[in-house]
Amino acid sequence: MTPLWGIDLGGTKIEGIVIENIESMNVLKRMRLPTEADRGHKHIIRQIKRLVDMLIDETGILPKKIGIGTPGTLDPSTQNLKNSNTVCLNGKPLKSDLEKLLGISVEMANDANCFALAETKLGTVKEVMPNAKVVWGTIMGTGVGSGIVIDGKILGGRHGIGGEWGHMFLDVSGGPCYCGKTGCVETVISGTALAKYYNARSNINLKLPEIVERYYNGKDQLAVETINRLLYFFGRSVANVINVLDPDVVVLGGGLGNIDLLYKEGVESVRQFVFNDKLDTLFLKPKLGDSAGVFGAALLCLDWESSRV
Repeated sequence: MTPLWGIDLGGTKIEGIVIENIESMNVLKRMRLPTEADRGHKHIIRQIKRLVDMLIDETGILPKKIGIGTPGTLDPSTQNLKNSNTVCLNGKPLKSDLEKLLGISVEMANDANCFALAETKLGTVKEVMPNAKVVWGTIMGTGVGSGIVIDGKILGGRHGIGGEWGHMFLDVSGGPCYCGKTGCVETVISGTALAKYYNARSNINLKLPEIVERYYNGKDQLAVETINRLLYFFGRSVANVINVLDPDVVVLGGGLGNIDLLYKEGVESVRQFVFNDKLDTLFLKPKLGDSAGVFGAALLCLDWESSRV
């Protein structure tokens, strides 16, 4: 069996993995390097090459193909990267540059798609509902994104933007978004946005986990208001997606996916807004943690054409 190679390209770190084969999913080696994005596109691809060389040295295995999960997405028409918060990569032919440098085939997908694919085929969906037809995997943390998997295949879409939930309009109170629009989901219910909302009103600089703790304590009315804001807009925004996709399963990844309230009060909020008289969609915590991205990238090596819609 051919080993699987995966790279998870993040804004601060690049992680690589070599897996023995799809049957065993035995990890032969896993390594990381800093992205050092401030040094630009060419430096990032050299860092990826360096990481691949390190993995070759450690395992003695030469890759035939590498799957890479990326911030942003590869534009199907131009083959350049777009919509990346690692802005030096935008407009650059990342895939072709890497193929030239590495001398092998590279398959790419958005990091949220890799997350959704991994949790579907290896993680919580496989464990709880292996016959799920439609899976929506969200990542809610510093930003907001998501991936869609239908019949085990990534839904990339005509423009490569399938799953870009974070940049749907939600509420004007979110203010301007880095994408150039106003009131995106990301500006309202990301961890960054919620902390900004609380801190601007309290003049206290807290991170979201601390605000959640104050919510549970019940003595900080502004913390209660901030978390109620999360629950309300979580319900509205998720219901919009369910009305379109009607997924069997929603996997809540990222830092906010650790907030137990979302699986109870959050689901109740979704139920209020969904276009149905009941809500049977399963809401699951991810199983793979921060491994989902790199495992999902490795899965792209199996057969790219059969892993996407």
